[in-house]
Amino acid sequence: MKPRLPIRRFDVFAEYNRLQALKKGQDDAHAKGYGLWVAKVVASGGGRRAGDGGSGSEGRTEDRGEKADDGGRKTEGGQRSEDEWHLLGDEAQTDELFDKEIVRRMGEDFYRQVFAPAIAAAFEAGKSYEGIRDTIRKEWKP
Repeated sequence: MKPRLPIRRFDVFAEYNRLQALKKGQDDAHAKGYGLWVAKVVASGGGRRAGDGGSGSEGRTEDRGEKADDGGRKTEGGQRSEDEWHLLGDEAQTDELFDKEIVRRMGEDFYRQVFAPAIAAAFEAGKSYEGIRDTIRKEWKP
């Protein structure tokens, strides 16, 4: 089975972060939105980690290294409500947007039968994103 379009590091990063969010207890919809949001923030240069050409720790959240953009929506305790989406500009990073920009781009069958299971297996085996980002997608050509 082949993807519709080339698989990008961005796709792998979004999926990897979706899995991390699920592991932390987020529901599937918000985990997809989170994975997409993190991938976009990092791709824009706003969340680079030290050692990868980034500018240090300014503008980062403490647990993930990405630039925070919560759209000003926080609960009294300063935490994001579970039912709210991360924003980039005025656009909510939702599960539907993840499906449009990641899943449909590569093809739903490829995502469900090849891509997602392969990323999940690597994640569950404890492999880092950096350790799989290029090798895992090497053979996935349209």
